[in-house]
Amino acid sequence: MRNLSLLTDYYELLMMQGIFLEGKSTYDRKAIFDMFYRQNPNNNGFSIFAGVEQLVDYIENLHFEKEDIDYLRKQNIFKEEFLNYLKDFKFSGSIYSFLEGSVIFPREPLVKVVAPLIQTQLIESALLNIINHESLIATKAYRVCKAANGDKVMEFGLRRAQGPDAGIFGARAAIIGGCVGTSNVLTGKMFDVDIMGTMAHSWIMAFSNEEEAFKKFVDYYPNNAILLVDTYDTLKSGIPNAIKTFQYMEEKNIPLTKYGIRLDSGDLAYLSIEARKMLDEAGFTNAIICASNDLDEDLIQSLKMQNAKITLWGVGTKLITSSNQASFGGVYKLVAIEDEKGELVPKIKLSDSTEKITNPGDKEVLRIYDNNEKIFADLIKLKEEQISENDDLELFDPIETWKRTTFKKGTYKIKKVMHPLFENGKKVYENKKVIEIQEYTKKELSTLWEGTLRLTFPHEPHVDLSQKLWDMKNNYIKQKIKDWR
Repeated sequence: MRNLSLLTDYYELLMMQGIFLEGKSTYDRKAIFDMFYRQNPNNNGFSIFAGVEQLVDYIENLHFEKEDIDYLRKQNIFKEEFLNYLKDFKFSGSIYSFLEGSVIFPREPLVKVVAPLIQTQLIESALLNIINHESLIATKAYRVCKAANGDKVMEFGLRRAQGPDAGIFGARAAIIGGCVGTSNVLTGKMFDVDIMGTMAHSWIMAFSNEEEAFKKFVDYYPNNAILLVDTYDTLKSGIPNAIKTFQYMEEKNIPLTKYGIRLDSGDLAYLSIEARKMLDEAGFTNAIICASNDLDEDLIQSLKMQNAKITLWGVGTKLITSSNQASFGGVYKLVAIEDEKGELVPKIKLSDSTEKITNPGDKEVLRIYDNNEKIFADLIKLKEEQISENDDLELFDPIETWKRTTFKKGTYKIKKVMHPLFENGKKVYENKKVIEIQEYTKKELSTLWEGTLRLTFPHEPHVDLSQKLWDMKNNYIKQKIKDWR
C-alpha cells in the first residue's frame, strides 16, 4: 500500500502546526469527528457504504518519510519542531464505522474518529476522498443493476475513469454495488474479482473480413465467444457472420458454452429484438445478447420497457464517473473535544441552512427493524444512553417533531451498526474479500422496503434523534443564539 500521508489539503497541515504550537495540552486533547453526508446521490432512497478497506490501509500506513519532511521544509512555513513531531507521527486513536457494504442514510455518522485533536485534523481529506468516491460508485452501481432487473452487469469503465485510482477503486466499488465482474485486470488481481471482456472493433478490422475475425477469435477463446457485430452492418453482416461462426463451432465440436453477440451502437432495442429472431431461427436460442454504448440505469430501464432482448450489460462511462452526480458530498465535522479539565464538551456547527446544523456529542447509531426484519428507522443517540428492546420506543422526526411513532416492546429489534476499525491505534478490522462484501450488501438490500429500493421517487427511511440528543442539540442552539444577542 502506498504511503498517502501527504494526501491532505494544505490547510490541514497549517491547522496541525498551529495546534502543535499551542502546546501538548492543546494538541493532545481528545477530539471526536463524525463523517456523514446530507443527501443521497442520484435521488436514490439510500446509499451503499464503501471504501472501508482503503481507509484502513491509509491509517495503517500513515507516516512521514524523510522525503515528505524535506518537501514540507521547502515550503518555508513549517517550523523545525513541528517537522520533528511529524517524523514520529503515528495514528494512536480509535475509529468506528458502518460495515462496508451497508445501506446508509443521510445525516447519520458513518465514521467516527476519536483521537488526539492534531491527528483528527490530518486524516480528514483522505478519509473523505476514499469514502466519498467509493460510496458514490457503489450506489450508482446499485442503480444500474437494479434497472437490469436480474440480468448480469459488467463494469467496463476503466478508459473513461478520472485517472488510474478512480478506475481501480471505482471498479471495486461497482462490484460491491452488484456488478458481476470488471474489465479492469488490475482490479481483478488486487481484489480477486472476475475479469470480463469481449473484443474491440479493431480486432475485426485487422482481418480481411468479419467472418474470418470471428472464427479466429472463437478458435482462441471458445469459452468466451461473444462476438461484436456492429463493425460494418449489424443485421446484414454482423449477426449473419456470427451465426456462421456458431455453426462453425458446432462443426468442429467446440462446445457452445458462453457464446453470443455484443451490440455497441444503433437502436439497441430494435437490433436486439431482430438479433433474437435471427439467432433463434438458426437454432441458437441460448446465445447471449450483450449490449454496451453509454448505458446507465435510465437507458437500461427504457430498453427494458421496449422489450429489448438484452440479457448481459456492459456499463462503462456513466457508471465509473457517476455521470449525473459528480460527488457524494460527505463531510467531516468536530462534534466533541476535551476541555482543560479533561471533560468531553459537545460541539455544534450552526448554519442558516437547517440541514447543515450538526448533531453534537459522542454518539452511536442504532438500526430499528420491525417484525418483518425491514428497516423502519435509524436512531442516533448519545453513547451513554441505554435503549432496550424490553421497553417501548418512541421515535419522532427531529424537524417536524409532532410526527411520532411508538413501538411496543417485543414489536421491534435493535442493531448497533458502528464497529471498530482501530482501537487506541491498533487495527482490529478484519479484511474481507470484495465478493464477501457484495454478498453482505445483498443482505442489507433485503432489509429495505420496495418503496426505498425503487429508482424514481423512492421513500427515504427515517433518521431520528433520541430525545436526550435532541434536547441537548436544541439547548446548544438556544444558548448560541442567546450569546449572539
